[in-house]
Amino acid sequence: MMIDDDVETGNLGPYQERPRIFPNMRSKPYNPLIFRVFKRINVRVLFILLLLGFGGIFYIGARTSPIIVFVFTVCIFSFILSIYLTKWVLSKDEGPPEMVQISDAIRDGAEGFFRTQYSTISKMALLLALVILCIYLFRSTTPQQESSGLGRSTSAYITVAAFLLGALCSGIAGYVGMWVSVRANVRVSSAARRSAREALQIAVRAGGFSALVVVGMAVIGIAILYATFYVWLGVDSPGSMKVTDLPLLLVGYGFGASFVALFAQLGGGIFTKAADVGADLVGKVEQGIPEDDPRNPAVIADLVGDNVGDCAARGADLFESIAAEIISAMILGGTMAQRCKIEDPSGFILFPLVVHSFDLVISSVGILSIRGTRDSSAKSPMEDPMAILQKGYSITIFLAVLTFVASTYWMLYTEQAPSAWIHFALCGLVGIITAYFFVWITKYYTDYKHGPVRALALASSTGHGTNIIAGVSLGLEATALPVLVISVSIISAFWLGNTSGLVDEAGNPTGGLFGTAVATMGMLSTAAYVLTMDMFGPIADNAGGIVEMSQQPESVREITDVLDAVGNTTKATTKGFAIGSAALASFLLFSAYMDEVATFAREPFTQVDIAIPEVFVGGLLGSMLIFLFSAWACSAVGRTAQEVVKEVRRQFIERPGIMVSICSCTSFFYYALVLL
Repeated sequence: MMIDDDVETGNLGPYQERPRIFPNMRSKPYNPLIFRVFKRINVRVLFILLLLGFGGIFYIGARTSPIIVFVFTVCIFSFILSIYLTKWVLSKDEGPPEMVQISDAIRDGAEGFFRTQYSTISKMALLLALVILCIYLFRSTTPQQESSGLGRSTSAYITVAAFLLGALCSGIAGYVGMWVSVRANVRVSSAARRSAREALQIAVRAGGFSALVVVGMAVIGIAILYATFYVWLGVDSPGSMKVTDLPLLLVGYGFGASFVALFAQLGGGIFTKAADVGADLVGKVEQGIPEDDPRNPAVIADLVGDNVGDCAARGADLFESIAAEIISAMILGGTMAQRCKIEDPSGFILFPLVVHSFDLVISSVGILSIRGTRDSSAKSPMEDPMAILQKGYSITIFLAVLTFVASTYWMLYTEQAPSAWIHFALCGLVGIITAYFFVWITKYYTDYKHGPVRALALASSTGHGTNIIAGVSLGLEATALPVLVISVSIISAFWLGNTSGLVDEAGNPTGGLFGTAVATMGMLSTAAYVLTMDMFGPIADNAGGIVEMSQQPESVREITDVLDAVGNTTKATTKGFAIGSAALASFLLFSAYMDEVATFAREPFTQVDIAIPEVFVGGLLGSMLIFLFSAWACSAVGRTAQEVVKEVRRQFIERPGIMVSICSCTSFFYYALVLL
């Protein structure tokens, strides 16, 4: 191995061709406290505890509603499937020792970062829980609490418990994303030596494990809280809380998930981008060595950042989006059912849980549809990985339409408005189409096969400045289409909900906001598969780094490069998907906030109401125009600058004497003036 003096002086001698290795750097594996506790329990005792736990869950579910039992069943089966996917991925070989050494170094760094970050977040969460407890103990009670006899202390403890459970589930969702990615990366690298399709299948199934756990945790956590509060508080019994007010007690769960997701995104994002920029600036720019070269000391930190930023943080982020969307839709469904005097409002309240339960089913089908081929030769023609992933997404979309229509008829049919379920099914279809457009728009702006990325690559040929200008203009321009799609979705869904036939006692239509909520559910009805594509990205990126650092043949690196390029597109796709769903969910949260303010003030909210769809869409469109016109201006500057650079280069090449003749520059001055 290379000695320190050789490294300091740069005299590599006979060690120049040797690969860099990481001997004995694997520290003791880190596991969260809850996993360490389970490991110390006898297997039989743990099995009995799990049976009792599942029995208790199904007992309170049966006392609440058959729908809750259905949700519990689907979530548990999705967890079983995720365990199968994990065992399948871990059964694949890890490749030669040099690959394993690099993978161990990445795993060690990722677990160390996770331990530091989440220990800090947990302490902050406990402190914030204490603050929330104090606020709820000393704030005034709402009319719903007074009518149901729910005291301040009970409300405070319920909110704090929901907050802590949401934070815990969000943390687990982030951890499982990181846990599987640091174990799947080396297996994808090893599979790339045999077949591109096998490497793709391993990466997708590893991402599918994380996605199913994230969505399943969000759904089952809310379902457990709902059923527990329903049984404990004796909901709908004389003198107790109404079932339409029960979703208000779940707000703490969403806040806990948002709290952890915020710091996970910030911490993981800062780490991954700092490591990425540092590694590329010194390695590629200053030293002129390839990306992921083993001589670059920052490569391991860069690969660690892919796991903690793009896997753990994104899992927590989408967990928070799904939890917030479910809770806000449950609140709006309960409010609408109460205003319309619907006899059995449970269908409108539990509808979001059913939609995401079907999401687990159809996304599982989409994940399992991506299979390997019989031809395992590494020299066989490589299929386009994006086309394969798109085929799986198309299957998921088709099944989502079928299950969403069935869910609306099952849950939202009411004799007061027999055709309302059709309107809400169309709202869900609007959301599904919106999700598809978001995936397509993001793919168009980030895939190397389309014009924007090729234009950016062309701008790089004229220098760093034109590259930056072109990149900024494309980024600004890319906001226009998503905003237009979101605006059309909000207006369409609100109109469909408003014309559903559901009216209050005064005859006013009340289904508009719930229609927007249903559209949001439709957009997130394929969330598990979209998250699978996101997790695929950093796993493929890590696999490429391991292949490069272990000095595998060029043919293997070509396979991982293609997977990495597709992974960059899928990562961007999920970001667009998450932002779009958050925009729809924010409209629902604005409405819920206005209702809460009106409840406490005991008078209607009469100020400028951003929860009105026309006002909200107007704000979106006005903001978008600024970005769009700025993009056009930057694009014009970039295109003109490229032409100027080309002309300058032409004259310097064709007229070498220009460097020694001041007068000869005059011709270029006039030409550039005319060009500009």
